[in-house]
Amino acid sequence: MGEEKVKSEALQIIGAFQVLPRLVVFDLDYTLWPFYCECRSKCEMPSLYPHAKGILHALKDKGIDVAVASRSPTADIAKAFLDKLNLTSMFVVREIFSSWTHKTEHFQKIHTRTGVPFNSMLFFDDEDRNIQAVSKMGVTSIFVGNGVNLGALREGLTKFSQNVNTSEKNKLRWLKFSQNSNSSKNEDKE
Repeated sequence: MGEEKVKSEALQIIGAFQVLPRLVVFDLDYTLWPFYCECRSKCEMPSLYPHAKGILHALKDKGIDVAVASRSPTADIAKAFLDKLNLTSMFVVREIFSSWTHKTEHFQKIHTRTGVPFNSMLFFDDEDRNIQAVSKMGVTSIFVGNGVNLGALREGLTKFSQNVNTSEKNKLRWLKFSQNSNSSKNEDKE
């Protein structure tokens, strides 16, 4: 499937959702591209997973910002590959550095630089430990086994929508509960 066809299908998928993330964050190795940067040379020409570029362009066309969170020990190679693939300018933030924090440090920096709340972010990664850690921060996180693709995009947007709906329902329950307990307190005073 060509890049334009993927972009068109991704736009249809995105268009099917009323609630969208403000920021979509991608890991690099085995998420956007099928290799580890540290096993490659800057001289090489990298390639992306087949759906990756079309999805990135569709998100940008819909006004959704995209960012990178990568624990690569070879940030110089990762950045060179993003340049070679003409993707650097697509990302509002690129946090690429080695870390033992399972990406929580990356997300703290992304939040600080963008101001986007964690619960308004969607994240794709190929490592379950990163998914688990970042999910605990309130970020909707999707495991991709074979790189980001249209199925993963649909799954991510569906889960993001469900998380937002659950959060809104919980807020309404809390408001109702707090109003009831306030009126109970007022009745006690009388």
